[in-house]
Order: sequence, then C-alpha cells, then structure tokens
Amino acid sequence: MKALIAGLGLLMLGGCATHNGDSWSSLSGQGSCSKPGSDQELSLSLADDMINDGKLHASLANLQSLPDNLEAVRLRKAKVYRLLGRNEAEPLYKSLLGTCLAAEGEHGLGQLAAARNNNEQALTYLERAARMSPTDEKIRNDLGVVYLKQLRLEEARFEFITAMELKQSDQLATLNLVTLLIYQDNWKQAAELANRAGLSPEQVSDAQTRAQKLKSTGKGPAPGERVAAIQDPSQPDTNKPTTQR
Repeated sequence: MKALIAGLGLLMLGGCATHNGDSWSSLSGQGSCSKPGSDQELSLSLADDMINDGKLHASLANLQSLPDNLEAVRLRKAKVYRLLGRNEAEPLYKSLLGTCLAAEGEHGLGQLAAARNNNEQALTYLERAARMSPTDEKIRNDLGVVYLKQLRLEEARFEFITAMELKQSDQLATLNLVTLLIYQDNWKQAAELANRAGLSPEQVSDAQTRAQKLKSTGKGPAPGERVAAIQDPSQPDTNKPTTQR
C-alpha cells in the first residue's frame, strides 16, 4: 500500500466519521478535560461497542447514566444524536469547543453542516479541526469529501492520500480517491488502486455511481445520502456514507 500511495503521488503531480474506544490518554485538544474514573471508562467503552453494533438507543441510555460534566460523555452523546438525526447533537458538539476535545467538536459540527449540504460552513469547521488535529485520518477524509463536493479536486486528492497514509487499514479514503479518479476519467489508476486496496466490485460500482452523479449535477451527494451518517444504523441502508461515522 505504501508503494501504491507513493506511485499515486508521482502519477498525480499534474494535479492533485469520533474516536471509538479512545482511552483517556489518547484524547487531545486545545483545552482541558475532566478525567473519567475507571468505572466510567468501562461505561464509555460499552457505549462505544453499542454504537459500533448499531444499538444507538441502548448506547444513549447507557450514556445517560454518566455525568454530563465529562467531555468524553458529551462527545459520545453528540455522535449518537447525530447518527439519529437529532437536533441535540449540535449544542453538544459546541460544548466541546475550548476543551481537550475541541477538534472532535469542530469535526462533528462539520459533519452536521455537510449533512445539511452547507459546504462552506462544513469547510470552515473541518479545516479548523484539521489544524487542531492534523493526524486524524477521519477529519482529513471528511475534509476531502467536502472539497470533492465543491469540485476542488487538487485539495480533495491531497486529503484522501493523507488519510490513506495515516491509516492504511481504513478503506474509506481509498474509496473516495477511487471516486475522484473515476470522475477524472483516470480509469487505469482507479482500477489499480481498487485492486491493490482490495475494494469489492460493489464498492467500485458505488464509487462509479457517485462519480457519475458529480459529473451530471456538478455537486456532491444530497444531505443524508452520502455526506454524513445520520441514519439509524439499525435500519437497512445500502448507501454507506463516504464521511466518517
């Protein structure tokens, strides 16, 4: 994969979603945060597992037993509310600004703005998040998606490649880069990238569909379609988001 990414960099010189299960020590940002106790850490981990399993309501019920003065609790509540499409997400993300989770707050606000198809506002939040946490591959990927929606292809490719290099096991940025390459009619590079990254035929077909939509409409996906995961994961959804959950 490293060789592939390096090759893409040479080929393209002419042009160019919260942390599940994070421990306390991994949380970083601009301000300070209250430290959860050991029992609270276990509850937060359980809430993360429930989110990953699509049990959003159960996760929220579990989080409601924890104090809201913990930033880690508010972050997870915000994520659950965002995935459920609830208005409570935005004030919770805003409450994280100025804390050690400021980057996550900006990221979440960017995802909400992207879901509303407010690309300019999303860009403001996500660029700020990327400056705060430049090594967060989720933020870099989502920033690339907004650039792609705006047809700012040079910037989008840069962000997708950055996200790929930061976490090579995550195929989301790779899928987005394949979409960009197909949009540019770089079918050979798209096929090589898809094969080496192990993307399924369904994923490639999905990328082709999104690239065609970009060409036909001159803009990215509609809110709730492929911009941000605002659906309840317990409901069937064959259209997976291209931004991070």
